[in-house]
Amino acid sequence: MEFNKKLQQLRTQKNLTQEQLAEQLYVSRTAISKWESGKGYPNIESLKCISRFFSVTIDELLSGEELITFAETENHDNVIRIYNIISGIIDVLAVVFIVLPIYGEPQGKQVYHVNLLSNTHMTNLDVGIHWAIYLLIIGLGIARLAFIYFDKESSYRIISKVSIATGTAAICLFAAAREPYATILLFLFLVVKIFLLLKQRRTK
Repeated sequence: MEFNKKLQQLRTQKNLTQEQLAEQLYVSRTAISKWESGKGYPNIESLKCISRFFSVTIDELLSGEELITFAETENHDNVIRIYNIISGIIDVLAVVFIVLPIYGEPQGKQVYHVNLLSNTHMTNLDVGIHWAIYLLIIGLGIARLAFIYFDKESSYRIISKVSIATGTAAICLFAAAREPYATILLFLFLVVKIFLLLKQRRTK
């Protein structure tokens, strides 16, 4: 018997709904539905929880062929997870745009480079726009990492698209404002995120 049928049988033997089983295993009802329909396998931690909850071994849950498929799926998911984490961290690293001396500040005939906190040449509006953009990018990065941690794949995908769109808009804005260092750094950040996205899609 395949894993999805075994799981469904074990659940019904205990007279549990999918939602009740999900609560016991600390996963979503959607995850249980996905496993029972044969559209995926749980990760290793969830598989251990299932094994303990129903007092069966992992060998009893998975056939030899399913064990191979499970191992491949687990490895594949881990690689994608690493790409996602790195991409989220890159957004959080946008904090460097606040502290690095990449903004020109004219003083007499010379132009000095200062960070955003020390810049007195920009208008309050310009400073506000900079802060808003950087805080948005950092916030998106934190949200992406949170969605990875809580295994919210659909939400992560939406936030990832917003992150790339925000980065692209920021590049255009800072290029128009003639801020070369900020533009170049934002461009490099965007290139790395797109590269990771392409690597992730090739892995699927």
